[in-house]
Amino acid sequence: MRSLLTSRMTPFGTTIFAEMSALATRTGAINLGQGFPDTDGPQQMLDAAKAAIDGGRNQYPPGPGVPELLEAVAAHQDRFYSLRVDPASEVLVTVGATEAIAAVILALCEPGDEVVTFEPYYDSYAATIALAGATRRTSVLRFPDFAVDEQSLRAAFSERTRLVLLNTPHNPTGKVFTRAELELVAELAREHDAWVVTDEVYEHLVFDDAEHIPMATLPGMAERTITISSAGKTFSATGWKVGWLTGPAEAVAAARTVKQFLTYVGSGPFQPAVAVALGLGDEVYADLASSLQAKRDLLCEALQASGLTVSRPRGTYFVIADAAPLGAVDGLDFARRLPELAGVVGVPVSVFHDDEGAARTLVRFAFCKRDEVLVEASRRLAGARLA
Repeated sequence: MRSLLTSRMTPFGTTIFAEMSALATRTGAINLGQGFPDTDGPQQMLDAAKAAIDGGRNQYPPGPGVPELLEAVAAHQDRFYSLRVDPASEVLVTVGATEAIAAVILALCEPGDEVVTFEPYYDSYAATIALAGATRRTSVLRFPDFAVDEQSLRAAFSERTRLVLLNTPHNPTGKVFTRAELELVAELAREHDAWVVTDEVYEHLVFDDAEHIPMATLPGMAERTITISSAGKTFSATGWKVGWLTGPAEAVAAARTVKQFLTYVGSGPFQPAVAVALGLGDEVYADLASSLQAKRDLLCEALQASGLTVSRPRGTYFVIADAAPLGAVDGLDFARRLPELAGVVGVPVSVFHDDEGAARTLVRFAFCKRDEVLVEASRRLAGARLA
């Protein structure tokens, strides 16, 4: 019998995260493969969720989102970026950023349209583009600085380009796109009359002197940009699946039309709790970022001491290391052997690429873990013979 799975989804089997998490469980290794924290977010947010449950907010929320979260998202965009959005028509609450991405791409793309994105890319991007029947066109960000290659990016655009899917701060590289790089993307989007869809879920998790610049703040881009974010990464609540998108009313309406047939609604009692979190003081946001920066430094130093070459990230939860100095020739094979060698799990970066050769020996590690977990991972790496 032929496969029951449609041909456009055949390339997307079991995710690498499932494989590596199972490997961690089987070997007792520390799982630094999957990007979820092992601590909870702000207590005020957790208490608000409990109050919402006890208060009976356990049925379907309104389709666009609960009013206080719509207002909180709009206030957040104004507070941090001076972006004015109408909570009634220019904000949509989704079941995480993943659903927001899917709703937008399915709403805006016809079969045969092209979507420009950077690789390595978050794995749902390729799958969603395929679901829409669109064609993926990519430009490679290359280790160690992951700078945008202007020639490559220009070549990815064509008369069929419908939208650009941009992630900054960027998973899996930890790159924060510069203003000049964003201006290049904006220039090409205007030239080809394309939408820009920006996945900004790590917007508050930037380090050192890095600055997150929303695409919608660039001149002339608010009217052609759909901005996506979520509470999961900022407030360490990945299991709540509360995301949102903002943009021009007609684009939000299009995404809402699709979204209602994906999940309809979700995360009822968590939505008002996220509204509370978005309104917390600047010190809460700063503490979250500074805590992660310290964790980044701890893990980077351990990886470097183990002989790996590290690209120090300027944002997100992740650091990419090159195993080539240890003699590795295949990152997937190295990642599969690492739990036995060092009792630590990472994820090969090649699975996030069309051009696997661009990341042949690269491995991604997550540092959004408790300090004691990272210290133990560092101890194991230091005592391992990886070469």
